[in-house]
Amino acid sequence: MEAVIQYLLTGLSVGSVYAMMGLGFYVMWSAAKAVNFTYGDIFMLGAVLTVVLMDIGIGLLPAALLAILASAAGAAAIERGFVRPFNREASAIGWMLTTIAVGTMLESSTTALFGSNPRMLPSPLAQEPIRLGGAGIYPQELLLPVALVVVTVALELFYRRTLLGRAMRAVAYNRTAAGLVGIDADRITLIAFALAGVLGALAGVLIGPVIQASSTMGAIIGLKGFMVAIIAGIANARGVVIAGLLYGVSEKFIEGYLSTAARDAIGFTLMVLLLLLFPQGLFGKKEFSKV
Repeated sequence: MEAVIQYLLTGLSVGSVYAMMGLGFYVMWSAAKAVNFTYGDIFMLGAVLTVVLMDIGIGLLPAALLAILASAAGAAAIERGFVRPFNREASAIGWMLTTIAVGTMLESSTTALFGSNPRMLPSPLAQEPIRLGGAGIYPQELLLPVALVVVTVALELFYRRTLLGRAMRAVAYNRTAAGLVGIDADRITLIAFALAGVLGALAGVLIGPVIQASSTMGAIIGLKGFMVAIIAGIANARGVVIAGLLYGVSEKFIEGYLSTAARDAIGFTLMVLLLLLFPQGLFGKKEFSKV
C-alpha cells in the first residue's frame, strides 16, 4: 500500500509538470496554430537562470521571478523571429524546423556556458522529505499539483473575464475575423507565446529543486508535454490537464512495477495507439475550416 501511495504522489507531481507544459502548447496553438519546439528549452532556462542568479547573490523568489520573465521574453522573441515569418500560410511548416534548430542552439549554448553537470536549485521545500501514508515525498513535489490548480483556474479566468483573454479566444476561433474587428492578431500571438513561456519557465523553476537544473533537462519533458497535449486534443485545456496527470501517474506505476526503460517504451507506444483510435485526441473535436 505504501508503494501505491508513493507512486500516486510522485506521479501527480511529475504529471503536474507535464500538464503545465501541455497548457503552454495549448496557449500557443490556440493563438497561432503553431507551437514553439524550443519549449523544452524555455522550461530549462527557467531552472538554469534561477541557479545562475542565485549564484550571484539574488534570493530564490526574486531570482525565480527574473528567470521566468527572461524566459517569457525569450519565448516572445522566438515567436517574432522564428515562427511568424514562416507561419503566414496555413500549410507552412517552416516554423517547425526553425524552432527545432533554435532549441538545439539554445541547449548547446547553455551547455557551453552553464556546464554539462546538473546543479542544485536550492529550495527550503526540497531539504527533508515528509511522510504521507507511509510514503516519503518532498514538500516541493506537493507544491506542483497545487501550482497546477492555481495556473489552470487563473488561465480559465483570464480567457473568460479579461479583454485580452477574450481577444485571444477570438483569434483562436477565427484569426481573419478577429482582424476585421480591430484585434491585432500578431500582437495577440506574441503575447500568447510569452504567456506560454511563463508557464514553461514556472514548471522548470518548480521541478528544478527535485530533479536538479541542467542544460539537457528540458528535452524529454518538453517532448512529453507536447505528447500530453496531442493525446488530450491540443485545443482542450481541461483535457490537457487530465491527460498530463494521468500520464504522470501511469509513468510512475510502470516505472515502479516494471522498469524505467519500460516506462518510456510503453508511454510512447500508448500515445501512438491512442492517436490511431482518437485522431483528434481524447478530448478534441474535429476542426472545420472557417471562412
